[in-house]
Amino acid sequence: MQLGHNEIMIVSKYFEDINDFINLEMGVKRFRGNMERFHFNPIPLNQYSRKLFPNIETFHIYNEKDEIFEDGRIFKQIIWYKVSYSRYLEEKKEMNEYKNIEYTEEDREEYGNTIPIEVTSLGNYCFYGCNDIQSIEIPTNVSKIGDGCFIGCTSLTTINIPTSISEIGD
Repeated sequence: MQLGHNEIMIVSKYFEDINDFINLEMGVKRFRGNMERFHFNPIPLNQYSRKLFPNIETFHIYNEKDEIFEDGRIFKQIIWYKVSYSRYLEEKKEMNEYKNIEYTEEDREEYGNTIPIEVTSLGNYCFYGCNDIQSIEIPTNVSKIGDGCFIGCTSLTTINIPTSISEIGD
């Protein structure tokens, strides 16, 4: 069995740096042009590596310090690093997607005890000392509950924890 262009694109989505892509294209003649087939960046890019992915339309921002390109060819950004819910509300733009939104204690104080559907994690001590809540419904988008999230919630009797939760802090 031989890998075709579609299969090598799938494999190369898991490469970790630009050298892996360059080595593939330089080492195997029939896979030249692999980077040109991507319409999103599978790795963080810099000025040099951006030129090797000329057809990107969706730009993935993996880390807060990643370089961002506004070259007119990018129509959508997908942000993977953790942002607070309040920052998400401030920065959300049409066509942008946030994948890691944390509801912090400050967010709860500002927006209330109902966890917004966009949230994917509850920050450390998010509901700390909330004596007035008796029950809480955690949305299915949430996968992580931070340390001490419900410490001091003396009236809390019911927490509905969805199966999406994969990590619970101390």
